[in-house]
Amino acid sequence: MPINQALIAELQYESESIRKMLDCIPEQSLNWKPHEKSMPLGRLTMHIAELSGWFVNILEADELDFAKTDYKPIIAKSKEELLKSLEENLKKGTSSLQKASDEIFYSNWKLRSGDTIYFELPKIQVIRSMVLNHIIHHRGQLSVYLRLLNIPLPQVYGPTADNNM
Repeated sequence: MPINQALIAELQYESESIRKMLDCIPEQSLNWKPHEKSMPLGRLTMHIAELSGWFVNILEADELDFAKTDYKPIIAKSKEELLKSLEENLKKGTSSLQKASDEIFYSNWKLRSGDTIYFELPKIQVIRSMVLNHIIHHRGQLSVYLRLLNIPLPQVYGPTADNNM
């Protein structure tokens, strides 16, 4: 199986649980955060939605230089906006993956801010850690936020304490 097809299958599989988690979000709590140092719920969930689009940045460029970008974090204002962003980013990410050859995954990608280089790694490694594992990490964080808000958790890899087992 080509690398891109394996990654598309994994993204599709994980996106089902992402949708379930995001669908649980109470709109009235988008500004809530469990701790003063934590991201607000609306920012965390939008970050999860955005991550699916990062395949484009990694596969279609050789680096990301924070010194050359004007990125502003987005805080979701509604569940509709959040789910729309997720679907748009999944579509972009999947499209970028579909066009990628196996060779591109072995070329290096660099994360930097001007002269400061944070890392330079093969694109496949960046995709696994900075995209897929990153999504899963923040989805786990989201499950804690939802638990603290007393929102029943959906099944991800198996039943939760909220499911009838």
